[in-house]
Amino acid sequence: MTDFVRDTLNRPLHDLRISVTDKCNFRCPYCMPIDTFGENYQFLPKPQVLTIAEIERLARLFIRCGVNKVRLTGGEPLLRKDLPDLIARLAALDGIDDLTLTTNGWLLADMAQTLKAAGLRRITVSLDTLDEDTFGRMNGRGYSPAPVLAGIDAALAAGLHPVKVNCVVKRGENDGQILDLVRYCKPKGVIVRFIEYMDVGNRNRWRREEVVPSKEVVARIHAEFPLAPAQRNYRGEVAERYRFTDGSGEIGVISSISQPFCGACSRARLSTDGKLVTCLFATTGMDLREPLRAGASDDELFQLIASAWRRRTDRYSEQRDFLESLRRGKIEMYQIGG
Repeated sequence: MTDFVRDTLNRPLHDLRISVTDKCNFRCPYCMPIDTFGENYQFLPKPQVLTIAEIERLARLFIRCGVNKVRLTGGEPLLRKDLPDLIARLAALDGIDDLTLTTNGWLLADMAQTLKAAGLRRITVSLDTLDEDTFGRMNGRGYSPAPVLAGIDAALAAGLHPVKVNCVVKRGENDGQILDLVRYCKPKGVIVRFIEYMDVGNRNRWRREEVVPSKEVVARIHAEFPLAPAQRNYRGEVAERYRFTDGSGEIGVISSISQPFCGACSRARLSTDGKLVTCLFATTGMDLREPLRAGASDDELFQLIASAWRRRTDRYSEQRDFLESLRRGKIEMYQIGG
C-alpha cells in the first residue's frame, strides 16, 4: 500500500537519493579538499554506516510514502564492496520504477557489466571537463579523465540506458570547455547536463560571480548545435531539456541559482549514517538509524519518515540570499550526494 505523503507546500515525496558511503577516491576542492581530507582522515566507522538490509528496509518504507525513483550516490558509491548486492535487492522491490546511480566513473569500466546484471537500469557519470590539466585540478588528485571515458564506454556497452554526464560549470575554470563535452557526448548518444555551480556544503567558497547561468550555456551550444526546447519527462524533473534539431539527442541544464525549482522538488535524501535529509542545502537531518536499530516497527519508522516530510518547508534556492545572510552551516555534499 502506498500512502502519498505531501509537505507543507503540497509537494509529494517521489524521489529518494541514498548515500551508500561517505568515502571518495577524488579530492575535489569544492567537496573534499585534500588539505582537510588527507590520507589519515577518518571516515565513518563501518558500524555507523547503514547495512544493505537496513537500506532495503528503509527503502520499502519510502516506497510506501510514495517514492518510485531511487538514486544511489556517495561519496563514491562504487567504493562500496557490497554495492551489487544492494542494487539487486532494491531492483527487486515493488514500486521502484527507476533505479539509477551517480558515480565519478573512475572504477566504472570494470564494474559496468556487474551493475547492469545486478539490476541497475541507467547511470550518471560526473565529468566536468575533458581537458587533462583542468580535470586533474578539479578532482584534486591530478588524475586523467581517460579512465572515466573508458567507464562511459563500458556503461554503453553493458546496455545501461540512458548514460548521462553531469558537468558543473564554473566560470574561469571549465566554462570554456562546454562545447568539447557536447562534441564528445553527442555522437555517443550520451546526454550531458550542465549544472550551475551551487553553494552546496561549506567548503567550496562559493561566489555568485563564478556561476555561469544556464541561458548562457544553452546559447553557446545553440550557436554550434541548434537546439529546441523539449518537455520535462515528469513533474519535478530538475533539468530543462533541449533537443538537437538534427534529431541526434539532447542536453539538459539545471538552473538552481538563476531559476530555482524548489516549488516542484520531490526529493528526499538518506545519508550514509541513516539520517533523513529533506533538502540538498539542509543543516540537519532526522536520525532513522537509531530507532531502526532500537527495534522500531515498520509502522513506527514510516510515521517518522512521513511526519518529517509533512513538516517540510524547505525552499533554500528561492531564499538563498536571506538564508546565507544567517551564515547557516549546511550538511556536506559527500554525506548526502548531489
